[in-house]
Amino acid sequence: MKIGAYEIGHNDPVFIMAEIGINHNGDLEIAKKLIAAAKQAGCDVVKFQKRTIDVVYTAEELAAPRETPFGKTNGDLKRGLEFSLEAYQEIDRFCKEQNILWSASPWDEASVDFLEHFNVPYYKVAAASLTDAGLLKKINSMGKPVILSTGMSELSEIDKAVRYIDKDNLLIMHCVSQYPATPENLNLRAMQTLRERYGVPVGYSGHELDTIISAVAVGMGACAVERHFTLDRTMWGSDHKASIEPDEMKEMIKNIRLVEQALGDPIPRCLPVEEPVKAKLRRVNSL
Repeated sequence: MKIGAYEIGHNDPVFIMAEIGINHNGDLEIAKKLIAAAKQAGCDVVKFQKRTIDVVYTAEELAAPRETPFGKTNGDLKRGLEFSLEAYQEIDRFCKEQNILWSASPWDEASVDFLEHFNVPYYKVAAASLTDAGLLKKINSMGKPVILSTGMSELSEIDKAVRYIDKDNLLIMHCVSQYPATPENLNLRAMQTLRERYGVPVGYSGHELDTIISAVAVGMGACAVERHFTLDRTMWGSDHKASIEPDEMKEMIKNIRLVEQALGDPIPRCLPVEEPVKAKLRRVNSL
């Protein structure tokens, strides 16, 4: 599987995704700071979320009272967090300037058409959208790589979802939809089940607050890692508290690259660096 210039598979460098999502708080300048910070940390791509508000939410949901910086209803919040075409044009320009890929999770079919204006390199199916057959078919029809998040899903639901997506274009991300997630709920061994059951590359989308578990996931075979990303976990907004900050992202990526080196060759053998030690210490060979 290939996304942009990146080959993604279990023998390739781990693909690192910074999930900006709505952590820009509706502010384009914050979005640009997040993009630059993700690039500096060593991420390969930044990802946003795209919704057609009046399609994704009911009129009742939008009218529900909610005190936010954007107004007094849930609709004020949702519309305040949604970037315009012009804002995404600036995001597209800035990502090209920073030499980093970007994409988004479309939550409805119209948002797929919106994102096609920018020829995004892949589509991410959010865990909340895994059971939306119409959206899955729409995304698959674009003929691009699809990254499918399995959060809050039963295996039977994943079975049905993958039938809508060409396997040659599919990367499945093991995910637990707890924000922030606690270690005892992460179930990293599920990655092996997903890999064996579907025969496609498998990655890990994490919402925990530490950085070592993502590196452990790589040691267990994850070929891609996605983490929610923020400038500061104390910022206003619902997703910041389940996100990692720039220094933590750097640390996580450093650990992942170390694990990649340490995984090495699956065949046990005497390595060249061991030969002098072997000559010095091995006294008897009577096999």
